[in-house]
Amino acid sequence: MEEVSAFINAARIYIRMKMTEEAATTQVAWVLSYVQGGIAEAWKDNLMDELAKGESEVETVEQLFSKIRNDFGETSEEERKIEQLWTIEQRGRTCDEYVQEFKKVARGSSYKGRPLIEEFKRGLNGVIRRKLAEAEEPPTTIGEWQERAVRLDRNQRQSRTEERVLGRNVVHPGGNAQPRGGYGGGSYGGRGGQITWRAGAPPVNRGGNQTGPRRDPNAMDVDRGRGGDRTCYHCGKFGHMARNCWERNKTRVVDTP
Repeated sequence: MEEVSAFINAARIYIRMKMTEEAATTQVAWVLSYVQGGIAEAWKDNLMDELAKGESEVETVEQLFSKIRNDFGETSEEERKIEQLWTIEQRGRTCDEYVQEFKKVARGSSYKGRPLIEEFKRGLNGVIRRKLAEAEEPPTTIGEWQERAVRLDRNQRQSRTEERVLGRNVVHPGGNAQPRGGYGGGSYGGRGGQITWRAGAPPVNRGGNQTGPRRDPNAMDVDRGRGGDRTCYHCGKFGHMARNCWERNKTRVVDTP
């Protein structure tokens, strides 16, 4: 029963596009060829027998549509439409999809004006409904509500998509990703395979060795909490160990005439 209107509309559209020059009997026969299955098949056979005997009053395709609607349509389509208006909601669909279904259900429901607007608002997602209601100039007609709701929903979905794209890691020409955050509040950056720290840690070269500022060779070295009373075995100075001795790694500079 719920498919009667859709079937009639589809048949009517095709006839207006492709079969306007055909005879009425041809149009009726074409529509009947798509009446298939179950009780509809038996109904078609009976109608064909009546047409062959001249006992049927169906002479045009519009008369056939009326007979189909009377024999298969619901007794109270208006009540069914009203029940659908009470239950239809947007949920996870786009507002375009919700508006199109709402328009389809609203036709034939006898709802108009404020009651129709209230049913449309009820089915909208809460975020869109509140933003439209709190706007400086809220919509006042059902057309304005539908148009502005669709526009707002599109903007929100586009904004979320852009946020997801901007939130992803940025890949540099060298193939290294640049996360949004880094160790110690810094961030990565680099090109051609080299990774460096920014604003939170010393730079690191391609091999992974630290290339930050060198430490003072005379500074005290606290060795895992065992105190700083160490004497360097290399230079004999107090306050650091031989492995951290600056004199050990110093390069001699020779002036050649």
